[in-house]
Amino acid sequence: MPNASQPSPQASYVAREGSPLAADPARYVPIGSDHDARTRVHEEVIPVRSGRAFAVPAGHVVRFSTVDGPQVLDVNVWSLADPRERFWAARTRQFHGAHVTAGDRLWSTLPFLRPLATIVADTLDYGIDADGAGCHDLLGTRCDPYVNQLLSHTAYDLHCHSNLVRAIAPWGLTEFDVHDVINVFQVTGLMPDDERYFMKTCPARVGDHFELFAEIDLLVAASTCPGGDLALPVWGPGSGGEPNCNPVGVTVFRLDPRLLEGWSQPPRAAYRGAGALRHGLRGPAARPPLNEAVPVGGA
Repeated sequence: MPNASQPSPQASYVAREGSPLAADPARYVPIGSDHDARTRVHEEVIPVRSGRAFAVPAGHVVRFSTVDGPQVLDVNVWSLADPRERFWAARTRQFHGAHVTAGDRLWSTLPFLRPLATIVADTLDYGIDADGAGCHDLLGTRCDPYVNQLLSHTAYDLHCHSNLVRAIAPWGLTEFDVHDVINVFQVTGLMPDDERYFMKTCPARVGDHFELFAEIDLLVAASTCPGGDLALPVWGPGSGGEPNCNPVGVTVFRLDPRLLEGWSQPPRAAYRGAGALRHGLRGPAARPPLNEAVPVGGA
């Protein structure tokens, strides 16, 4: 039984004034709202059950929009210059919550730890519903053919994982580079009794959109989930029906320079380790000559 005398829990990661966890509204609200101060430089539509990858230069905005109806979109993000730096869903979840919206940021993995992108627009503004669910999910991850075969004993290669793998192949990346996603337009939560993951029907309507401001040069990949709007269960009772799937529009905008006055790309995390060596690791004081072999075993 919980101890009633214990204080109520509080958030572990709290942004102080000026903290990089908190995107300055004075800068980012105009970026997301001043549509006259942007120029379209790239536009495409991701077909149903497909994936696409594209570059988003630093200081640009990428918009994901529901063009024909509700649709969940799984998104991966990397540094274009060094794809070892990629989106870190777990740390982002700790910083901002299990579901994100305008003003939150997508953070990169160690040893980089900086905002890759800042969310500047979210027309859904879903909040937390009566079931404790929210939108733009960081709780779950992409659907994949491995789990599908595990649970249904069938092979299906249009899952988001597979779509992302195919999308990034022309960029020289592989299956090992695909990582935990942000599920854009997806409503999820945890069951109150045992905290199992659940998904609800996507609430997006035609014209809804979600925008990211690129803090550095990015490679972005996105997959239109084969579950469509998730109105039908993916596995278990009620599954097996034809899902309602729709394409998703992608638009990249170049911003008017006035919106970027005073902005600069965020630096990598400053930590370099004890004595300027990461993790305090040091080599020998004097390197032994190569002919000083160390015998192993008994002979």
